[in-house]
Amino acid sequence: MPVSGEAATQDLDEIQRMLNGLSPAREGQRALQSQSVLLLRDLAHARWLLVAQKGSSIPLPFLVVLVFWLAVIFASLSLLAPRNGTVHTIIVVCALSVSSAIFLILELDRPFDGLLRLSDAPLQNAIAQLDR
Repeated sequence: MPVSGEAATQDLDEIQRMLNGLSPAREGQRALQSQSVLLLRDLAHARWLLVAQKGSSIPLPFLVVLVFWLAVIFASLSLLAPRNGTVHTIIVVCALSVSSAIFLILELDRPFDGLLRLSDAPLQNAIAQLDR
């Protein structure tokens, strides 16, 4: 099933019509129908979240200003600090920790791309079950 586009909307609408067209005879069937409607609503909500999250929510000018600002801070600390190995080691460790924090923020901003990504195996298993 496609994530975005008119075909996905039509598929979800068709499933909604099919669920509403069911006439359950027993209480258990009514519960299953209402649970199916809730699951379909959650699926539609997740689909819209995927469509909305295609781009990055962190603007590039913000990142440029942030990196420039941090570079100025670390450069000024390097100029004003005494020249010894301990100070240089601490500055390098602090720079690595700040850069790794920025890297993690950028990675977690796009959960389906990059080094740290969510697995699509559960979704593929669900689609395989629906196709049977």
